[in-house]
Amino acid sequence: MNSSSSTPNDTDLLERQAADWLVRLGHGSAAERRQAEQAFGEWKAADPRHASAAAGMERFLAQFAQIRKPTDGDGRAAHLALESARQTTRAKRSRVRRTVAALCLALAVGVPGYSLLHAYPPTLLMADLRTADGAWQTHTLEDGTRITLQGGSAVNLRYDAKRRAVQLLRGEILVEVAKDAARPFLVETAQGSIRALGTRFVVQEADAVTTLSMLESKVRVRAAADADADGIVVAAGQRVRITTAGVGAVEPVDGRSIDDAWRYRQLVVSDRPLAEVLDQLARNRPGTIRYDRAQIAGIRVSAVLPLDDTDRALQLLKNNFPALRIRSFSSWLVWVDAPDAANGPGSRASEK
Repeated sequence: MNSSSSTPNDTDLLERQAADWLVRLGHGSAAERRQAEQAFGEWKAADPRHASAAAGMERFLAQFAQIRKPTDGDGRAAHLALESARQTTRAKRSRVRRTVAALCLALAVGVPGYSLLHAYPPTLLMADLRTADGAWQTHTLEDGTRITLQGGSAVNLRYDAKRRAVQLLRGEILVEVAKDAARPFLVETAQGSIRALGTRFVVQEADAVTTLSMLESKVRVRAAADADADGIVVAAGQRVRITTAGVGAVEPVDGRSIDDAWRYRQLVVSDRPLAEVLDQLARNRPGTIRYDRAQIAGIRVSAVLPLDDTDRALQLLKNNFPALRIRSFSSWLVWVDAPDAANGPGSRASEK
């Protein structure tokens, strides 16, 4: 359904889509770039506003490629940033270029810089380890620790002689900590820290909440607001949520189910808001899922959904919640709403 009358009038959506295309068109293998170019054409055809934003972006990219000398205002900043990028190490060079491009895109298409940087802040684009939406990666760190990032996740690594720290910026990670009695291992987020010597656990950072799910052994958790406190111990089979206000109550969790969910790339939720489910699916697919959080606030989900096939996951939600309307405006853009009515609490969606 690609008519302009059907596309939601959402400026924020256009800003995020423009930033998405900038990254996708210059990233990945040749085959992936060809697919992105085809999908980009579909996106432009879906709405005249898309085409207008794309035209501004394409004009800028043509100019951006020729930037060699300083000009007034923002061109000078772009030139200096590019020169800085050339002097960085090979490992960081592509991240710097993506950051510069994202910053300059705000000027090219005339969108507010704050809105664009809110969607793609430089701290995420320049993270030490980062996965695109829909991509999972496993890394073995220098000490033997293994870390798996779900789609749309980003972390920084802070290793020194006294400690090993992973800063989770966004998304969800599975950590298998290598033992090192001389250097404690920490996962840090904006909400707090998790300290361990050798253990397995899952950490998610989303909507200003850190969620820790323990699989093996135990860790000590401390909220950022209680930096001087001892914190609390969380053991295998337990879960806590951390906010800036403190650490929440310890809850039981099925560690085997979480292990299986990571092994088979599944999303397992119990009585969670639909918005949280859609956020998780969005991080695990190329493209964007858009929705009105207030409109679907009454829908809660208990489900086992495939994260490696988000189209099937969306169809399962539709099958179990007939009030949902799921529209694909292109292969990269899905809009979810419930124009008639929302199913009440207790409704379930399960993978068949």
